[in-house]
Amino acid sequence: MNGVPPQIRPDPAKGVFETFLVVEGRLIEFNAHLARLGASVAVLFGANLTGETREAVEEHARGISLGRLRVTLTPIGDEGELTREIVTAEVDPALVFPTAERAVVAHSVLVEGGLGLHKWADRALIAEAEMNLGAGEVPLIVDRGGVVLEASRANVFAIRGETLVTPPADGRLLPGIARRRVMEAADACGLLPDETELTIDDLIAADEVLLAGSVRGIEPVRAIDGAELGHPNGAGIRVAAELRRGWMPSGVKI
Repeated sequence: MNGVPPQIRPDPAKGVFETFLVVEGRLIEFNAHLARLGASVAVLFGANLTGETREAVEEHARGISLGRLRVTLTPIGDEGELTREIVTAEVDPALVFPTAERAVVAHSVLVEGGLGLHKWADRALIAEAEMNLGAGEVPLIVDRGGVVLEASRANVFAIRGETLVTPPADGRLLPGIARRRVMEAADACGLLPDETELTIDDLIAADEVLLAGSVRGIEPVRAIDGAELGHPNGAGIRVAAELRRGWMPSGVKI
């Protein structure tokens, strides 16, 4: 397990952001993402999310077949004013709800107290954790004692029998939009969704480990800290298929 130096912490003055998956011009989970962004700027900066921001995001999404859109809001002074930046990029279809052949490898990184409830625009801590990782490898953020919080770009889930477990939203991690939808999808598939503390050892012993984020959907994990995980029993595929049905516009295939 690697540790992040205590001085490397997100700087709130650099703002917060949201990233959307865009499919055929449609922003997936648009309202939920905007609501979370609005809550963050209200709590952190005493600012209000304007209708102008909503319109600008919708305008940038038009004409995108498959891509991601990131909107970043940064405070100016102490008057609750914000600057806005919107960036879009194409997304490789193979990265959205990837197959087992593209399963990721996770490497734990100790971040005491976690990153908290907001999507910080300051990604220096994440960049530090990713510095020596290769393609298909992601940082897994843990607290002391190997307590799992989240991955750098997604929430974490473990399937144990017919139960799908994710760490509790206790203020140390970002409760992702996809996180909630995955728990709903699990319930629809006959799995019992549960919020319970997980350790690295718990993940290694699980039937399956999944990551869930707003752009890639559900990603399987094949190894953690060098330990190869067990073969999936199919429950993760069922959950991914249920989430995909709820997200993708009718007739769209990826």
